[in-house]
Amino acid sequence: MQASLLPLGQSWRSSANTNSITLLRTAMSKKGKKAFNSKKEKFNRPWKEESPVKAKKHLGQHFLKDESVAQQIGDTLRLNGYRNVIEIGPGTGVLTKYLLEKDIDLVAMDLDEESIIYLNHSFPLEHNKVMQRKGEFKVLEADFLKYDLWTLFGEEQFAITGNFPYNISTQIVFKMLEFKDQVPEFTGMFQKEVAERICEKEGSKAYGILSVLVQAFYDAEYLFTVSPQVFDPPPKVQSGVLRLTRKSNFHLDVDERLFKQVVKAVFNQRRKTIRNSLKTFNLSDVLKEDAIFGLRPEQLTVADFISLTQKIADDTI
Repeated sequence: MQASLLPLGQSWRSSANTNSITLLRTAMSKKGKKAFNSKKEKFNRPWKEESPVKAKKHLGQHFLKDESVAQQIGDTLRLNGYRNVIEIGPGTGVLTKYLLEKDIDLVAMDLDEESIIYLNHSFPLEHNKVMQRKGEFKVLEADFLKYDLWTLFGEEQFAITGNFPYNISTQIVFKMLEFKDQVPEFTGMFQKEVAERICEKEGSKAYGILSVLVQAFYDAEYLFTVSPQVFDPPPKVQSGVLRLTRKSNFHLDVDERLFKQVVKAVFNQRRKTIRNSLKTFNLSDVLKEDAIFGLRPEQLTVADFISLTQKIADDTI
């Protein structure tokens, strides 16, 4: 893992970066591209006209190329009660530059070494004006799912945003929930189906584990749909942008561990009634006569699941 802390407006001009910047300028030129390609270096053909970094299928990359959509996503952050922001998967920096226009300290986190090189060197040269701001900007080569977020901000509040890789987007949400005490706001772009599932209410087939576990702690809003044509390469599905705003009272009055166990158990057998899907919990016959046990999971609100968890916790056989 590599991190670059960038005091804006000066670090890009430091002597330590001179060689790297010269290298990137040379590589971006026509002669540079020809020379690099002939030597079969690491920079082999990333400079497609539509993107300065080549999208990699194994990383689930689909780079956003529509400026208006990028600006809309940047504007989903309300910036209430925090100034620290993590952007996951910055890629070519199309969203990054709009985030940098705001009064925040930004950490751009990506696994793609090619993207890290671009963001550290070529990106600030292309967007010199926005780099003059006062806030901090850190480019971090890291896996969000494995990274110890405590090392970034300590106990300070922070938001998360980004154009999330679809193959790990639900895992990103589950990790965010582990830090809900510090994350008042979460926004970003998902596969449309996943974004709708997160925001779905009871009574729908899309309503499930993700819906309940997120909405127990956050108010979920589906904001807008994004066409495949605004990406490079275009995905085979539509995308959706959402916003999660942490509830003022986000601490449940039940055992959170038991709550998660109950939610997962009933939705893993969603066609069965609650009574049948919770057989392994060895509940008393008296409790199982409660009307809620005759329902199916998609019929229960988040509040119902909290109530059910408490009833199970209080049950005596």
